[in-house]
Amino acid sequence: MAEKIRLTLACWTYDRTIPLYDGTVRPEGLELTFLPLWIQEIFYRMLKYREFDVAELSFGAYVASLFEDSPFMAIPVFPSRSFRHNSIYVNVNSGIKEPQDLVGKKVGVPEYRQTAAVWIRGILSDYYDVRPETVMYYTGPLEDPSRRRRYFTVLAETDVLPRYKSIKIVKIPEGKNLSDMLANGEIDAIYSALIPSSFRNYPERIARLFKNYKELEIEYYTRSKIFPIMHVVVMRRNLYENNRWIAKSLYKAFEEAKNIAFEKFITQQLWDFETIHYALPWLFDHYEDTVKVMGDDYWPYGLKKNYHVIETFVRYMYEQGLIPNIIKPEELFAKETIDT
Repeated sequence: MAEKIRLTLACWTYDRTIPLYDGTVRPEGLELTFLPLWIQEIFYRMLKYREFDVAELSFGAYVASLFEDSPFMAIPVFPSRSFRHNSIYVNVNSGIKEPQDLVGKKVGVPEYRQTAAVWIRGILSDYYDVRPETVMYYTGPLEDPSRRRRYFTVLAETDVLPRYKSIKIVKIPEGKNLSDMLANGEIDAIYSALIPSSFRNYPERIARLFKNYKELEIEYYTRSKIFPIMHVVVMRRNLYENNRWIAKSLYKAFEEAKNIAFEKFITQQLWDFETIHYALPWLFDHYEDTVKVMGDDYWPYGLKKNYHVIETFVRYMYEQGLIPNIIKPEELFAKETIDT
């Protein structure tokens, strides 16, 4: 019997990855050491030191890496997705009441290349006529790391500045953080994947731009059929080139883990129990609403089902000066997985 290849996998423990974490799913020919690390730590260690064989990675960072030293190869597995109308925060005294009011304002982004920020700028440009170059961007830590150690900007050393001179970026001073600057009125808005602490601490000063964000996100999905991809699964390119079969083995395992998680959630935790499994009284109603809008397979893996989403994101990366040219979605993934 052939000996299995041992691999490290750094990934967060989502419901859709727990079957890989607890050993319910075992990839063919592989023995995984699953490292359930905080997402930002995974990104930093993988981008800077290539520490893991396989890792969850920022989609924006991965696409940008293909035009640099191209150290990774991805499989079309997307463990993190999120709508982003909810991720724009404004100082209530900034005069920003609607998207067009962002033009000419100072907007904080932890990183210009942050995947959430790429989606936000793209959506604002496509649907609200707020072009990326009409805003002044301020980059730096979202939070004071001495107070909130989990919230630190770990990709600062690898952030990519835009190729277009029309896009203006200012690095905030050492010791400052975007959350406090928004509360103090030093910047007007923030685009962020993480909720700024000032949004909770100073509700009289900070608000979401789109207060009816759920309604707008449903409308956005209905029009675009896009459920934005945040993270992708990558392996070190040398590992892939030496063992190309690993890509398909990993893809099948992630797909199986997701299917197990969804089946368990739907059949055991929604339908078959007389008591509430999670402390959310209207969780079933939320699930029904999601399926009504997005269908049963609302979290698809694979290239074909996500082609339009990936194509749109690559276009946004190009339009925002983060990559020099547009590439086809199939060029992003191991060819052994694109016909899945």
